[in-house]
Amino acid sequence: MVLVNLLPAGIADAFQYAFMQRALLTSVLVGAICGLLSCYVVLKRWSLLGDAISHAVLPGVAIAYLLGWPFFIGAFITGALTSLGIGAIERHTRIKSDAAMGLMFTGAFALGIVIISKIATSTHLMHILFGNVLGVQPTNMLLTLAASVITLLVIWLAYRPLLLYTFDPQQAQALGFNTSIVHYGLILLLTLTIVASLETVGIILVVAMLITPGATAHMLTDRFATMLWLSVAVGVSSAVLGLWLSVVLDVASGGSIVLVATGLFFLALLFSPKHGVIMRQWRRWRMMA
Repeated sequence: MVLVNLLPAGIADAFQYAFMQRALLTSVLVGAICGLLSCYVVLKRWSLLGDAISHAVLPGVAIAYLLGWPFFIGAFITGALTSLGIGAIERHTRIKSDAAMGLMFTGAFALGIVIISKIATSTHLMHILFGNVLGVQPTNMLLTLAASVITLLVIWLAYRPLLLYTFDPQQAQALGFNTSIVHYGLILLLTLTIVASLETVGIILVVAMLITPGATAHMLTDRFATMLWLSVAVGVSSAVLGLWLSVVLDVASGGSIVLVATGLFFLALLFSPKHGVIMRQWRRWRMMA
């Protein structure tokens, strides 16, 4: 209720029920923490990596379902193995990153499909993979909160090596940082966030929140610290407005959040003071006038 009371009255009315408050808190957590990681994903050109990991967890979810394990364990193991495999192929072979992602992603996804085909019913697995933010349970919300805290602490403690590695890996290595640990650590952090958010909000929302906020912030500033704050603001704003619109318009909550985030990106694309299309045309017109 503390979070709800901070909202304008017209928006707060939609979040008076407990399930809506859980959905709001979970969406805000996902928007904020994915917004942070989104900056690294966009600048490192890892946009496809988030999509690859989110789909590659399918065999882990299926195996965990068969063994009666928590879905998080199976998903994290296969997600981590897939992401580490992508990193290893990229760093130690002639295969480029896009091809490495495609190889590992399709292989893991196909394995998951084969395993699911042997299960009597896959309805529950599909529900887990595509999520339902309005049906978030307290345990899943706490899992998302724990992953968010871990991610925030790692980014805070390793801010400088992550910053250097993002822009200039060679310089980071020259300054004595172990770039291999930074590389795989960032990938594992990304995997943790995806897996923790996947069961609550689904694949589409996780992938969108790992790309769109960072891309929007990148259009608005050239300073990395400012980009982080703007990306978090875009992620949180998209979560709140998207959930509110889903209630008002009676539409899917995940899709509504993604569309709001996409709308904010196109606004930045058009009206960004320095990089916006319309603003560049206006400055060009002023110079010619």
